[in-house]
Amino acid sequence: MSTETHLKQNYIGGRWVDSKGGKLHDVINPATEEAASTVVLGTATDVDDAVAAAKEAFKSFSQTTREERLDLLNRIVEEYKKRTPDLAKSMASEMGAPVSFAGTAQVGAGIGGFLGTIAALKDFSFTEKYAAGTIAYEPIGVVA
Repeated sequence: MSTETHLKQNYIGGRWVDSKGGKLHDVINPATEEAASTVVLGTATDVDDAVAAAKEAFKSFSQTTREERLDLLNRIVEEYKKRTPDLAKSMASEMGAPVSFAGTAQVGAGIGGFLGTIAALKDFSFTEKYAAGTIAYEPIGVVA
């Protein structure tokens, strides 16, 4: 399936799926005022499907270890870095910005978010003593 097709679908439950009633929408490059791409606008039903899929994934993902989560985040960062040129080109087209700016500021902000999450997870204490008890921080479910 082509990237162009994926822009017209939602990624739900680990796969690309057609929207349930979503309309196509042109993403306009403000520098040229031409369509940079076309995406599907999700519907309330699409959101409900995504939440249901996230709840299902939560059952197993909530049981993963810190190390497993760090490994996953690090793999995402490595793939993100490999795709920097593609991401920069896409972001430049969507924003009407120079590719050099998109590649440093915009792509860098995305990587920065992942790196910040990795740093926080490395140092996060999932339990802490408080008075005569212990506070345990545990996953509670899907939030939006």
